[in-house]
Amino acid sequence: MQSLTWKVRTRIIGEICSALAFIHSQKPYPIVHGDLNLGNILLDANFVSKLGDLGICQFLPQSNITTINQQHHPTNYRGTLCYMDSDEFQSACELMLWSDVHSFGIIILRLLTGRSQHRIAEIVEEAMEKGNLHSIMDTSAGDWPLVQAKQLAHLGLRCITMSGGRQPDLGGEAWEVIEALMRDACLTAGPSEFASSSNDDSTPSCFICPIFQEVMNDPHIAADGFTYEATAIKGWLDSGADTSPMTNLRLAHRSLTPNRALRSAILEWQQHWK
Repeated sequence: MQSLTWKVRTRIIGEICSALAFIHSQKPYPIVHGDLNLGNILLDANFVSKLGDLGICQFLPQSNITTINQQHHPTNYRGTLCYMDSDEFQSACELMLWSDVHSFGIIILRLLTGRSQHRIAEIVEEAMEKGNLHSIMDTSAGDWPLVQAKQLAHLGLRCITMSGGRQPDLGGEAWEVIEALMRDACLTAGPSEFASSSNDDSTPSCFICPIFQEVMNDPHIAADGFTYEATAIKGWLDSGADTSPMTNLRLAHRSLTPNRALRSAILEWQQHWK
């Protein structure tokens, strides 16, 4: 099986970050995945990632988010043990948003190093302190730029650490770091490093707006989970429609979320086929 290049891995990290930011921003309650791990990340033929196994995800009322520093004693622990956070959080009655961020940090470090989750944070932190990050990086990913690798390692460790109770906001500061890394990876990408092995230049269907039937410039995710060109879906909603253009079912809300990972992928694809 062909190993994933560092550029593909960078994009996967961006797509998962975008997906988590999306479900965490749902209204009126955020949605927690609760069992995030590499086994739940699916790749299509073009190596575009999808976040799977949402069967145990749950709505998390805002009032529960403030209980992260309180001690709980649950009887219904759920999730993949090695991807969950510290003992205090494992004992929480509710699956916290912080747990998803913690698991995302582990995924970053695993994609960076190719190692198992066991003691991954300790291993990376020690390597960073000694200036030997290059010695634990996954060589099968290719020549990963050390500066970018250090940025990802630092971000992954910030997602995992609970010492100060301060994790990066996935839709804010974390995305700013990842988006810049994705952009750099795109600018240095060679032929087919992000795309499939086919030689045709057909437009990936996920880049096409379901309403305009054109490649999107500003993709946004609606409440139905589908992505549309911003002006198209805003026009749909402004017309008074309260149903999904795709399913014809009533939309739970009218909020739109920028699909930043998809926008980066479209820009990368356009750069490649110029």
